[in-house]
Amino acid sequence: MLHADEWSARRLGYRFRDPGLLEAALTHRSASRTNYERLEFLGDSVLNFAIALLAFRTFPDAPEGDLSRFRAALVSSPTLAAIGSELDLGDQLRLGGGELKSGGFRRDSILADSLEAIFGAIYLDGGIEAARDVVHRLLGERLRELPSAETLKDPKTRLQEELQSRGFALPKYTLEEVGGEPHEQWFVVSCAAVDLALRATGRGSSRRRAEQEAAQSVLEALGRAQEKS
Repeated sequence: MLHADEWSARRLGYRFRDPGLLEAALTHRSASRTNYERLEFLGDSVLNFAIALLAFRTFPDAPEGDLSRFRAALVSSPTLAAIGSELDLGDQLRLGGGELKSGGFRRDSILADSLEAIFGAIYLDGGIEAARDVVHRLLGERLRELPSAETLKDPKTRLQEELQSRGFALPKYTLEEVGGEPHEQWFVVSCAAVDLALRATGRGSSRRRAEQEAAQSVLEALGRAQEKS
């Protein structure tokens, strides 16, 4: 397995002046009080700026709404986790014993959070241009391969627009259940399209994600109903 410094140079195209920043970005809270959480907070803003700039330049005629959807698709946890997996980021993570046993090095939320922390660490180490270049190198091709902005509308937006276009009431979301440890919670939310007697539940690591999953299930049920009619 590559040393962290060599891994960063080869896989990210960036060599740290201060290896301590990289070490912190790779350290989960279960392993040390000095971990990636603060760097993740910073890296989230760095990532959003870098992707906003890239989308602005790549699609010069796109309206603000489309640019926002492109950015949202790229900065989402599933996208970041996929990139982290491709980079073998899990092999570099420092995890506590419990997280190691439970496969934390493969967990999407940890991969995504650590990658954001790395972006924050690069910003502190080399400045905004260095961080921007790494983000563009890792996500640029994905941006160019994205489907149309209309397709990228999230399930909640698409369900709301579909119901409104047919004169029906807006969907109702209800938090049904919350579980898990404080730092690894999960949520179950129901979504009901009352006028159509359709209801589904979704589960996610945040209430918003659970709502999106539930809305997607209602959209799929609505599509099946339309096919039968």
